[in-house]
Amino acid sequence: MKQLILSLALFLRKSKRYRAIKESVRDMLTNSNNPYKRFFDAFIIFLIITSVFILIYEVKHPVPQWLDNYDIYFVSFVFLVEYLLRLWIHTDLMKYIVDEYHDSQFLHREFELWPVMKYGVKEKLKYMITPAAIIDLLAIFPAYRPLRVLRIFVLFRVLKLLRYTKSIHQFVEVISNKRFELLTLLFLLVFIVMTAGIAIYILEEHINPKIETLFDSIYWALITISTVGYGDISPVTDAGRMISMLIIISGIAMISFATSVIVSAFSERLHELKENRIVEQINKSRSFLIICGYGQMTKMFFRQRRKTIDNYIILDKDPKLVEDARKDGYQAIVEDASRFETLRKFNVEHSNITILCLTRSDVENIYITLNAKSISRKIKVIARVNDMNIVSKFEYAGADHLLMPNQVANTMIRTAITQPTMYKAIHAILTGKSVARIDEIHVHEKHSIVDKSIAELNFKSSKLLLIGVERDGEFLFNPLPTERIRSYDILLVMGRQISLDYFNEKHEGG
Repeated sequence: MKQLILSLALFLRKSKRYRAIKESVRDMLTNSNNPYKRFFDAFIIFLIITSVFILIYEVKHPVPQWLDNYDIYFVSFVFLVEYLLRLWIHTDLMKYIVDEYHDSQFLHREFELWPVMKYGVKEKLKYMITPAAIIDLLAIFPAYRPLRVLRIFVLFRVLKLLRYTKSIHQFVEVISNKRFELLTLLFLLVFIVMTAGIAIYILEEHINPKIETLFDSIYWALITISTVGYGDISPVTDAGRMISMLIIISGIAMISFATSVIVSAFSERLHELKENRIVEQINKSRSFLIICGYGQMTKMFFRQRRKTIDNYIILDKDPKLVEDARKDGYQAIVEDASRFETLRKFNVEHSNITILCLTRSDVENIYITLNAKSISRKIKVIARVNDMNIVSKFEYAGADHLLMPNQVANTMIRTAITQPTMYKAIHAILTGKSVARIDEIHVHEKHSIVDKSIAELNFKSSKLLLIGVERDGEFLFNPLPTERIRSYDILLVMGRQISLDYFNEKHEGG
């Protein structure tokens, strides 16, 4: 038996398909950024709502047999499969077995299976006694019609909405953050209710005909302290009325305290919830821009853009700068972009991300670059460099492009002094004040210009000037007429916008 289990564990650990399936299931059930999770959640919510609707409908109407079978068998089966899948992905028992086997081989000791199995089962049991798992388990039980008491288990399916409805989940999370204050208030409430209930029971048990048991007096105390006051039980002695007044005042005080605790909790989390919603909206885009730091370079970037940027977000750890960005009409949140956890919030696997590191600190920009590249090499990083002595550090960190504003400013100043005409022309082109503009043409595999020579393309006929070609990280300035265009080349051309549009339309589809 031990050998059989070990063989199965070794087989599953080596199986790429098994690992891929388990990871896919885990991602769909737990990762909010998974594109299929929203459909799965919507399906489960639909099953919960229809199941509860059937429970309500059958109170006064006979339920058709097909609807009864749907509720008892189909819904319960889906919830059973979901419960087993969550139990399956919670821990990897096969990994524990294989790791123990390799350790025993390395240390030349006997392989012990049952301690590992015991540990793995214990981890599974820990998950099974969590509130969410208990709700999932109780929701599996079918509402068998002949046994009416079992129909109450259908209500546990409503509690499953806590897992699949994000707003409710966020509400529970906010309340749980204040659990110490709320538990303290609950203990105080229990103490006052029990004390007042016992007191009214002792004082009026023989006098008040409506108080026959201790339960009646505790019920009265709870109704009174909650300020509901049904009026079915009321004290008849002066001492009882005095107790009523005291617990009414206590009830008002505790309700006010509970309200203030909950309001303060939501106030603290309000900005965080809004920012998380912004991140979620950004993650839905296939391509977006992350701008780190809101300073002069960021402001200049937005002012110089000829087209509106739709999918972007500004990150800055200074709340004042974030507030300034919002006042200027930009989308910004308070986050430290140099932290690994911050960048992990964004959907890297399914999106094309560009990061602009424009903070004032070179150290922060290097950290942002390192974290971005450690998450995914596909992320394009453009970093600002203030100190020319640490350019090599940015290159080691993996930055794709470097912005050196001090060097550019010095070059432009020197050009403005020594070659003013050139300066005016370059400045006009870069700022869009000139009729002509410089643009890039990215050549893909289906471009009709692939394998054609520069002479064959005849840029002059399109009123364009070819400045150069970037190929494999190298820039070919003023290439020869015999040079042929390859896939993934980037052509740097200059001309009027109408000429650029005409050239792209002519050669885009091939």
